[in-house]
Amino acid sequence: MKMDSAAVEIDGSVMEGGGQILRLSAALSCITGSAIKITKIRAGRSTPGLRPQHLMGLQLVSDLCSGSLQGATIGSTDINLTPGKIQSGNHTADTQTAGSVCLLLQVALPCGLYADAASQLCLKGGTNAEMAPQIDYTVKVFKPIVEKFGVHFDCDIRLRGYYPKGGGEVMVTVNPVKELQPVTLTERGNITKIHGRAFVAGVLPFKLAKDMSAAAVRTIRKEIKELYINIQPVQEKEKAYGNGNGIIIIAESSTGCLFAGSALGKKGVYADKVGIEAAEMLLRNIRHNGCVDEFLQDQLIIFMALAKGTSRIRTGAVTLHTQTAIHIAEQLTQAKFTITKSEDELSSNVTYIIECQGSGVVNPNL
Repeated sequence: MKMDSAAVEIDGSVMEGGGQILRLSAALSCITGSAIKITKIRAGRSTPGLRPQHLMGLQLVSDLCSGSLQGATIGSTDINLTPGKIQSGNHTADTQTAGSVCLLLQVALPCGLYADAASQLCLKGGTNAEMAPQIDYTVKVFKPIVEKFGVHFDCDIRLRGYYPKGGGEVMVTVNPVKELQPVTLTERGNITKIHGRAFVAGVLPFKLAKDMSAAAVRTIRKEIKELYINIQPVQEKEKAYGNGNGIIIIAESSTGCLFAGSALGKKGVYADKVGIEAAEMLLRNIRHNGCVDEFLQDQLIIFMALAKGTSRIRTGAVTLHTQTAIHIAEQLTQAKFTITKSEDELSSNVTYIIECQGSGVVNPNL
């Protein structure tokens, strides 16, 4: 255990200034063994300080690394985390709201990689919630790409949960690694496949799923004429709690890059509009010719920072979330990032290469 005087101070209000800073800082503290003090948590948000889902994420990390956590209460703007040894085995986290299980996984997964054996994480909350990846994104896009770093986890969706009730549950098994491999994703290739699912759950009529799917297909067709687009309308049966509707569409490229567009239904929003929103998000993310979409971009930073060797990833415009992730990763690890603009002579596309000399963290518990 390190004394508080050695704690690395993290300003929770910098750049994007949201829950992401908490998740990244806590995970990296757990992995590197550095105590952290995070101040001004979510200072600029309409409800500043810790919300229930952030609190749960911090408690999960503290639990994973047998740490001691101070200041962890709802609305708190300052916390201290002093990590201990990472514990494998069973861990449960329940947001008790529609707080996202995918965001809980974002904070817990990196920690589990550096345990002495496999970890089982039982995560409860929203699986398809606003302001967070949908669980389908985590499984279909995030998972295959992080596997390239040597990350292996299984995700069993026991129950889907939606806003506002939550009540979803996923069981995640994380396997430890000795060290992570660097990844190069710089060649986009051509889009070869577009598929997805449009779902309704609970009392909502199946027609909504068909309408979301049809509207999404129509929108994509306008721009991409040569591909068969298969967006399956689905009625979630017994594996869902509460009411919800939404859509996720995934595009695959010839080099194995994956991109997604998604949207969730809200009261009073036509199904067509939900389908179109997801389709436009997907199109926006494949137009720039980068190798990752705007959401995967920042989620890969922590793995680049931990890997041993140089990773290079081609992206579209670099998001504020990604810049924030780089800032935190450089503060808490020895990783060094550079971003280079790269202009294509043949088209008007501007892409960026995010390069990282990883810090090469070796698992001391394996």
